[in-house]
Amino acid sequence: MQTIQEHGADARWTADTLRACTAACFGEGSLIVVANRAPVRYEHGADGRLIARRASGGLVTALQPIVAASRGVWVAHDDDPVARCRAAEAPPGGDDAYRIRPVHLSAQQQRGYYHGFANEGLWPLCHHVHVRPIFRSQDFADYRTANARFADAACEEADASTALILVQDYHLALAPKMIRHRRPLGTIVSFWHVPFPPARQFAICPWARQLVDGLLGSSIAGFQTPEDCRNFIETAEAMLGADISEPGAVSYGGRRTIVRAYPASVEWPEAGEIDAPSIAACRADVQRRYGLPADFQLIVGVDRLDYTKGLEEKLLVFERLLDWRREFRGRLVLLQVASPSRTTLPAYRAMRAKLVRTAERINQRFGAPGYRPIVLVEKALEAPEVNGLLRAADVCYVGSLHDGMNLVAKEFVVARDDHRGVLVLSQFAGAMHELRSALIINPYDVDTSARVLARALRMPPAEQAHAMRQMRAVVAQANGYRWAGEMVTDAAFLRQESYSLGLASSG
Repeated sequence: MQTIQEHGADARWTADTLRACTAACFGEGSLIVVANRAPVRYEHGADGRLIARRASGGLVTALQPIVAASRGVWVAHDDDPVARCRAAEAPPGGDDAYRIRPVHLSAQQQRGYYHGFANEGLWPLCHHVHVRPIFRSQDFADYRTANARFADAACEEADASTALILVQDYHLALAPKMIRHRRPLGTIVSFWHVPFPPARQFAICPWARQLVDGLLGSSIAGFQTPEDCRNFIETAEAMLGADISEPGAVSYGGRRTIVRAYPASVEWPEAGEIDAPSIAACRADVQRRYGLPADFQLIVGVDRLDYTKGLEEKLLVFERLLDWRREFRGRLVLLQVASPSRTTLPAYRAMRAKLVRTAERINQRFGAPGYRPIVLVEKALEAPEVNGLLRAADVCYVGSLHDGMNLVAKEFVVARDDHRGVLVLSQFAGAMHELRSALIINPYDVDTSARVLARALRMPPAEQAHAMRQMRAVVAQANGYRWAGEMVTDAAFLRQESYSLGLASSG
């Protein structure tokens, strides 16, 4: 069995080593990812043909290369009726080694489960960014029904004893226990991608006990940071009276769940795999596409249109910089990608309207013929286009008010094989714990953040290169394949431990 130790604690993980490790530990094709979002979305092109595109978001960014490398199954909500005709077919783009298993929900179930309980309730509760969580009994009933549907689909795909089931995020907190009920010998790893709040805050949810109990159906409960792990362990003790005497573990209901931090990461290209346009070509393309001035400096932000991402605060920091530093006016551009998200929810519609008004006001104040200081791109971009923006940027600005990880920060580091560019990173993003060479800001502190942004734009090339080399070494080592590899090998050790204990007790 190839494990982290056998591969080498300091060795770089690749798709091949992850595939070998998963196959050795659990068997070929044994990985099952259970997530609300599918890794691809389908749409009709101008000629009427069906076009498959990779979905956006950090969860897909982290997991899609892993399930492809493992030749597994991705269980996901069928959120697009067009996709139904492709449900049993392989995903596009050469990743035909894995399948997508759709889970169908009625329109009402989807509204209550996803838009209601998950995103009007749990999302603001976990991020505590001044949006009041809303909890409704019917939403939780729909959430429970949806979790049961996902659990049923996972169990139908899983061998009773050999499959490794990875249950993803706050949408599916009840599913691990449901799967455990049907697959008592299965190996279940749940991973909570968003921050896990302290016990007193999590208790605001009327069904907090059921959620914690559901997660404890897992063999391993994974979180982004050690702080999230501590919060979960303390919540299990406070709400359920669980035994937490063993470090890094929770015992409850006759079961033991390991609790560990696994910082999510991104794919690292192997030698010979990089096929991106040059930095100069990327800058020329961005200049032409978005009408930037000839001698431009570029700050890039790539986020979902979400109140946790600090987009308005970012615009106010940029305004303060232009207000203080006249030399940047006429050439400095903030290009902010804001992919539409949860557009049916009132909090998101209000935030979007305010963001647009703020951008228009700043553009009117500092704009000039041929110069628009803020370019707001309200659409989801394909991965090559995002990569081009990151390669063209002088600064990548991640201003999250609270974020589990933020993989855009790591994608920027991967994109900069020229060892140039500066990462300005919020202290409230999980990535801050690993990318220590970034310029760290408090996004609520407009004045100080503006001064840091000015420093980033004036940073000498040698200083940029030094910081970027340090961050690239971190991401290359702790890449997405290693993230998955650590979960796979930890799960394999647990299964082997259980098997050995079973033999001992039977003997």
